[in-house]
Amino acid sequence: MTTTLEARNLHASQGLVEVLHGVDLRLSAGHWTSVVGPNGAGKSTLLKALAGLLPSTGQLLLDERPLAGYSGRERGRRIAWLGQNEAAADDLSVYDVVMLGRLPHRAWLAAPGAADHAAVEEALRATHALAWSARPLARLSGGERQRVLLARALAVQAPVLLMDEPLANLDPPHQADWLAMARALARAGRTVVSVLHELPAALQADALVIVERGRIVHHGATGDAATHRALEAVFARRVAVHSVAGQWITIPR
Repeated sequence: MTTTLEARNLHASQGLVEVLHGVDLRLSAGHWTSVVGPNGAGKSTLLKALAGLLPSTGQLLLDERPLAGYSGRERGRRIAWLGQNEAAADDLSVYDVVMLGRLPHRAWLAAPGAADHAAVEEALRATHALAWSARPLARLSGGERQRVLLARALAVQAPVLLMDEPLANLDPPHQADWLAMARALARAGRTVVSVLHELPAALQADALVIVERGRIVHHGATGDAATHRALEAVFARRVAVHSVAGQWITIPR
């Protein structure tokens, strides 16, 4: 199934302040899209609104159906979420935290089945966290904790994966692992969306959504010259996009 997530004239607020102003966006399966923009542009608000986590007006569609028409369990199976500074009970083991990602797949109070355990182990292996799956979350470093929360999102096995600052606290090798994973998920047909501050990492995605003052000012392929011009402009031309060894990077001007 080709999964699409679409916003039409989407307005969203944080508290009493409207942050998103009439956003139109269509995201399709098989693509990894990174959301970038200056501080306070509305990137995280956009991701939360796409996940249905904020009050909004306009239309928000998943596979051409209003997202509000899905039950909570359906939505939980279709959209996986990794937010900034995600809360989790520190006394839970790593394994149990990741198993929380399987809740939308199980009947109320039902014990995990074989498919649930397989999904959790697969997610822990993908994030190189299986070796300490019995450790309490409280005993982890910031980077280890981030990998566990990423594993929880992966364990959902949802067709849409929304991640806000997934590289936070990760060291360079695990950042590289995450980039490879994002590409692999997109190749497998998932809809992958990430908010990133690391512009060289964001430029490895298939497409960029560039946000400024609560509006999308550009949505295009990362290799397009128009995308590079828009990226430089939104950061007041304080960065420049260049190709190095076949990859797009940004350097300070």
